[in-house]
Amino acid sequence: MATFIGVSASPDSAAHTHMAAEALRKVAADHGHTVKIECQGPNETSAPLEDKDLASADLVILALDKEIDQSRFSDLAVYEVTTSRAITDTAKVLNEALLAAGLPANIRYDQQKEETVSTSESSKKRIVAVTSCPTGIAHTFMAADALKKKGAAAGHDIKVETQGSVGAKDQLSAEDIAAADVVIISADTHVDESRFAGKPIYRTTVGAAVKDAAGVIQSAFTDAETTATPQNSGMQSVAEAKAAMQAKRSGPYKHLLTGVSYMLPVVVAGGLLIALSFIFGIEAFKEEGTLAAALMTIGGGSAFKLMVPVLAGFIAFSIADRPGLTPGLIGGLMAVDLGAGFLGGIVAGFLAGYVALWLRDNIKLPSTLEGLKPVLILPLLSTLVVGLTMIYVVGEPVRFINESLTAMLQGMGQTNAVLLGLVLGAMMAFDMGGPVNKAAYAFSVGLLSSSTFAPMAAVMAAGMTPPLGLALATFVAKNRFDQDEREAGKAAAVLGLSFITEGAIPYAAKDPLRVIPSIMVGSALTGALSMFFASGLRAPHGGVFVLAIPNAVSNLPMYILSILIGTVVTAAILIAVKRPISDTPVAAPAE
Repeated sequence: MATFIGVSASPDSAAHTHMAAEALRKVAADHGHTVKIECQGPNETSAPLEDKDLASADLVILALDKEIDQSRFSDLAVYEVTTSRAITDTAKVLNEALLAAGLPANIRYDQQKEETVSTSESSKKRIVAVTSCPTGIAHTFMAADALKKKGAAAGHDIKVETQGSVGAKDQLSAEDIAAADVVIISADTHVDESRFAGKPIYRTTVGAAVKDAAGVIQSAFTDAETTATPQNSGMQSVAEAKAAMQAKRSGPYKHLLTGVSYMLPVVVAGGLLIALSFIFGIEAFKEEGTLAAALMTIGGGSAFKLMVPVLAGFIAFSIADRPGLTPGLIGGLMAVDLGAGFLGGIVAGFLAGYVALWLRDNIKLPSTLEGLKPVLILPLLSTLVVGLTMIYVVGEPVRFINESLTAMLQGMGQTNAVLLGLVLGAMMAFDMGGPVNKAAYAFSVGLLSSSTFAPMAAVMAAGMTPPLGLALATFVAKNRFDQDEREAGKAAAVLGLSFITEGAIPYAAKDPLRVIPSIMVGSALTGALSMFFASGLRAPHGGVFVLAIPNAVSNLPMYILSILIGTVVTAAILIAVKRPISDTPVAAPAE
């Protein structure tokens, strides 16, 4: 019988370290071998090897996910594997180690089957996740469903909290978080991570989870548990990766998307109320005391006036958390009053956020006065700095830029208008509810407060055509789509009619090289036609249901025609580029 010594080491997972050691001990001991394994976990080393262990050893097995100092084993036969292989293929690993040392291999593989069963339950992971997208509608829940499905299929316990437009659902409890092996944050907006302190966190986008949930889960484990580089450089690369993720997570675009996500419900409510006031006539709201006037007061006088302050406030909130909210809201309202509009609100939000963040981190007070900081000192100083800067530095230049942009768009020639519609339409289809889509949408929404309605019409029409075109294609050319895709076409039609572009995502994720270019062409054409026909839209959401509101859409017949043409073109291109398939079983020939 042989005497084994070894080291099991994983840089981030104590579970893998000890599971590999235990598997090697059990299988070797069952066959009469003597084994001692040193465990080098992420926080401590247990059962360290001593000089007498080295002196009596026949061979060394290293189950490693990182490089270690092997100089003490220079006079011994060494066999090296990963911790994962030591857990799942223990018997074979031990036989290979014996052969490498010139010793007879005598470990039965049927023993490994028992070991695999006994360790499979231990290898099951507990995952908690949070999903959140800027609108909090489709992407949020699609990412959650994908993570749940793929996590369960891999045998893991997974619970996902969705932070959508109606608040958090399936909220994670303290017990859920405490029991979790890894936390996945799949979000394009600010997510408070303070409750996950001390847990390994993997951060990604909602789009990544929708398209490849299994890959996201695997990457979460890989990032937390494995590295193939030397220990020192490995730790450096992990630190660099985390720094890069932090920079991406706290970057300006993330803060802007957070502001947009909180602003959208305000804009949608206000825009639809304004559109409803037009039922009584395009200028009926000018007559005081009428229902039309009341609707316009609520939608235009209140909701739309809150649009920019909410945008600015939550940009600042994303940067500095609660200390940024007060100066952000006030700075946003000042942008409205100074005529700086949507652009001024963005500037005010970033200014307020970074000022509040700097003050929070640099003002040091005795513990007895610390309570004054969040309720008095930070709001006062940050609001003072932001307010004075908006009045004396930012307000006038941004007002000039805002007015110039509005005048340019309103006086734009037909050729330039068509080009703008083409670009906005392609952006709406490019990532179907992702950052590029939201950038085009936010740009158009910002122009509503300046009474510029054509870009909003182009954007909504272009956002409807991808799912509508796919739904039409699945109906007309059934042989290009499998049964699941044909069934999903019904849902895609409803989502398209509701202006939820995300209805196209399942098709794009499955066949991106054919689907994404096809829907981009259709949406670009739709946006260009909408601008060519000078259609305008006063409501920022609602899809086909808004078209029933009188006077909400200018040049309504041509606007509907734009959507129909884009839908047909999208479907035609998809039918042309996708190959026929058959998911019907072929009957056996008659004998």
